[in-house]
Amino acid sequence: MRKIAIATGTRADWGLLSGIAKALDARDDCEVVVLATNMHLSPRYGDTINEITSDGFCPERVAISDTTDSPSGTVKAMAECMAGMAEALDRVRPDLLVILGDRFEMLATASAALMMRVPIVHIAGGEISEGAIDDSIRHAITKMSALHLTATEPYRRRVIAMGEEPERVVNTGAIGVYNIMQEPLMSREELQASIGFELPEGSLLVTYHPATLDDGDVASRCKALLEALDEFPDSNVVITYPNNDARGRVIIDLIEEYGSARKERVKVIPSLGKCRYLSALRYVSAVVGNSSSGIVEVPSMKIPTVDIGMRQRGRLCGDSVIHCGDSADEISAAIRFALSEDGKRLAAESENPYYQPDTLGKIVRAIAETPLETLHSKKFYDR
Repeated sequence: MRKIAIATGTRADWGLLSGIAKALDARDDCEVVVLATNMHLSPRYGDTINEITSDGFCPERVAISDTTDSPSGTVKAMAECMAGMAEALDRVRPDLLVILGDRFEMLATASAALMMRVPIVHIAGGEISEGAIDDSIRHAITKMSALHLTATEPYRRRVIAMGEEPERVVNTGAIGVYNIMQEPLMSREELQASIGFELPEGSLLVTYHPATLDDGDVASRCKALLEALDEFPDSNVVITYPNNDARGRVIIDLIEEYGSARKERVKVIPSLGKCRYLSALRYVSAVVGNSSSGIVEVPSMKIPTVDIGMRQRGRLCGDSVIHCGDSADEISAAIRFALSEDGKRLAAESENPYYQPDTLGKIVRAIAETPLETLHSKKFYDR
């Protein structure tokens, strides 16, 4: 029996990992333990640990301080996460640890696993997001990991270029795209009743995070987005909270104030959760912000993404992704194109470079069937 620990710190990564966890747990040769930390344990961000328990898992909880709105606070939270994960790994004693992505709590988790000699399976390595410190974190986790599951072939080649052995790097496609294609979605009526808000034609879904390597003022950046949204008074808008990165609370305060003054057409929700988020993509006309989901998953729903600023710069993108600057005029122009007939047609006809058939099967087989004895040592691969 292979014991597999899966680490998760946010609503977003659990939305991607939950199907993998269920598929692994359904196998006779695997036991899954979920390690939940960071935003999952925060009432401010919707107590999303409840999504893990509703999926049938009893997660190990690794609490950290809610101090991540400054760089020094984030470092403190990372130290607490590393210590807590070390204790959790010592209790669980897994054969493998699965980590997705590039957030600070995953860097702490990977560091604990590395020192405790627990092989790491890293999902979504090789990607680029030049506007966020996550970019460096992602590459650091790659070098600590023993098995790599990438979302595209260019990303696979990039991981190999970092010295990882080719036989340990598997191009699986993006699990979020697979989820969109497979997840049973809510009807428009069910979703509207669940969130208490109408989503007629022309609605927008907005998620805006601080770009942690942007020297610009995050409040001014966010205000420009909100000013641009006012240019579309006929569009209902759902805004979800940012992640708890440094300066994220500034954005929360601004969007809450914005929504309170426009309750007839704006709904602010800390977390939609996987099912409601994916369902919303079926009924809104465009996604606006700077989330990786707009780049990776949203194109498969055949709607445009307005990608703002530098946060996701460098990511492989389909034609349905409309890049724009940070000013209100640039954002409103991009939204206007997204809602136009030309924008809709472009999104309907574009292909998603992150799609592959059987992504879930490829990921599950790699995690469950890769011989463990091959994962306890690494050699640098020189091409």
